Amino acid sequence: MRVLSLAKKYFAVAILGFASAQAYAQATAKDFVIVKPDQVVWTDASAGVKTAFLYGDPNKPGMYVVRNIFPEGIMSSPHFHTQDRFVTVIKGTWYAGTDASWDPATTVGLPAGSMMFHPAGVVHFDGAMKGPTEIQIIGMGPVSTTPVYPDAPRFGNPRKLN
Repeated sequence: MRVLSLAKKYFAVAILGFASAQAYAQATAKDFVIVKPDQVVWTDASAGVKTAFLYGDPNKPGMYVVRNIFPEGIMSSPHFHTQDRFVTVIKGTWYAGTDASWDPATTVGLPAGSMMFHPAGVVHFDGAMKGPTEIQIIGMGPVSTTPVYPDAPRFGNPRKLN
């Protein structure tokens, strides 16, 4: 079990390294993108979640960088994505559940500075439970999200569903 866990971590690092190498290999001086904190444009999603697209577009081919701020007590309902994603906690503590329960008691708290790899096709739910939390997501588009419970809101107050 420990060997499998280490293998997954090495695989995630290798994927991130490859994606970074691809971006650097294609970059020229005119391709630098700088986004300072006061330049981030936040848009409102449901349940008080805020989103900012810093680079690229998750709906189009290529790398993208997105930030989200979740208010205290709000989590995404169980879902999965069509592409791998890397989540870094910028501020606060991110609570991640790796099943379809939407039970906050089954989550793991990830403090600021933590990173989590979300493999494509694997069900999870996550959000903020103790104070607002800001995360950054890096992935390759196009990506889509499939809810496990289509009748549940995309973001909301978590509660055990199964």
